[in-house]
Amino acid sequence: MKSLFVIVSLFALAPAFGDETSSNAIPAPTHRYIIERTFPRGALDHLDASVKSEVNQNNASLGVRWLHSYANADETKTFCVYEGPSEAAVRKAAELNKLPVDSVTEVPVDLESGVAKSATAKVQRK
Repeated sequence: MKSLFVIVSLFALAPAFGDETSSNAIPAPTHRYIIERTFPRGALDHLDASVKSEVNQNNASLGVRWLHSYANADETKTFCVYEGPSEAAVRKAAELNKLPVDSVTEVPVDLESGVAKSATAKVQRK
């Protein structure tokens, strides 16, 4: 009976000693970036749901997530907001998707509502 109790106890404690992929694992820090891209005139005219889905799948394979994009009036420049584990991952995602990259700038501080918020931790401005 004592050995049965030990075995049951071990099974009960097993999740506490699980691998790092368990739901209790601390996620890798997420960084926010602005990616500037230059396209030939008309290149953005043919974006559709299937293209966006493929891009998002490639991004996800590297832990990268597209949040939002803005374009200039003639749609030759885009400014895209992404989250990802590193600048290298964001650049690799662009390479997989055959997208140009003029520049990548990390933007960890959100100035919305008068409160500066880091992409990884909230910071109160004085």
